[in-house]
Amino acid sequence: MDLAALLDRIAGDVATDVGRGAVATDVGRGAVADYIPALARVEPRGFGMAVAEVDGALHGVGDWRRPFSVQSMSKVFTLALVLSHGDGVWTRVGREPSGDPFNSLVQLEHEDGIPRNPFINAGALVVTDELARHGDAVTALLAFLREESGRPDIDVDPEVAASEAGHADRNRALAYFMASYGNMRHPVPSVLDQYVRQCSIAMSCADVARSALFLARHGVRNDGTRLLEPSAAKRVNAVMLTCGTYDAAGEFAYRVGLPGKSGVGGGIVAIVPGRCAVCVWSPGLDARGNSVAGVSALDRFTTLTGWSIF
Repeated sequence: MDLAALLDRIAGDVATDVGRGAVATDVGRGAVADYIPALARVEPRGFGMAVAEVDGALHGVGDWRRPFSVQSMSKVFTLALVLSHGDGVWTRVGREPSGDPFNSLVQLEHEDGIPRNPFINAGALVVTDELARHGDAVTALLAFLREESGRPDIDVDPEVAASEAGHADRNRALAYFMASYGNMRHPVPSVLDQYVRQCSIAMSCADVARSALFLARHGVRNDGTRLLEPSAAKRVNAVMLTCGTYDAAGEFAYRVGLPGKSGVGGGIVAIVPGRCAVCVWSPGLDARGNSVAGVSALDRFTTLTGWSIF
């Protein structure tokens, strides 16, 4: 299959003249994440898509090498790094879809401070707290992403981090609420700082796709070493499928049919086990925080390739 030609076709389906940002169907629809001021200033008509194959081949279209704020896509990588140390984190966080917004406080009180899954904000705070048992979580995450992507200059965007830290009251409330139930191991300010910096890492579609290939290879990294056992990689993919796009996970499975994780920076990473990792970026979000054009492009990708897991 000629993936380069396929990506050009998909780009044509979701936008016209991608490089100049003109709008056709989906690119430019939705709204940027304006509750984080640094993200509110992002031009909503951007679009990029990259596919990294398990043999190392890399294909892209549009703004596929333009860095953007990965936001909640980072949660996939921190979860994998935590699981590389063992599966004890599952005593502190569940694996069920939430059905509520990603920053909701509602379920925590009903479930004694145990977040429903690791991809809502409360669950990701617990995962970051767990990873901090082995050192600074962001240092570990950056080391992994730099090595897998082949990009040693990947780093935290300081402007986004400062902007997000200044508007983190809801996440701070989530963390303190869980601490009141004994479900935080480290001081909340330390965990929140690591979590904000983690979400503020800037990467391109190419970087994300290459970094996520270990999930397509059943836990094997780009250098051939193993990060996760196949069973653990399977479980990360499973939680991505059921929980990776928040309370739109059912719709995403219906339309795309792949494990995926979105971020409010406009990115979505998706996994085709045994074949490839895909990352798409377009900053216009729907009401549930997922990229409008990104979901549409992944829908076209699995329709045209037949590479859904179903």
